[in-house]
Amino acid sequence: MARMSALFRRTAARPPQDRLVTLIRKPGCHLCDDAQTVIEKVCADLGVPWEQKDISQDRELHDKYWEQIPVVLVDGEQHTFWRVNEQRLRRALTE
Repeated sequence: MARMSALFRRTAARPPQDRLVTLIRKPGCHLCDDAQTVIEKVCADLGVPWEQKDISQDRELHDKYWEQIPVVLVDGEQHTFWRVNEQRLRRALTE
């Protein structure tokens, strides 16, 4: 049943503005700055809201992601880490 529910979530398209991109980052991280540039562009183009979270301010996020920073979540699910591919993020938000 859980597998069917996950499949339904993937196939049930939602408009981009109903999605949420989360950038998990830390201060002074040049890869995080690069990721933010891509996220800002894609989200602005598609009308997708986005947020950022700082691992230095959240122990749980730090423990979970500190080796992968920056991490990008789409609707709470990990999409990628380290480098953000603009086309891949755009597809994830529109398909």
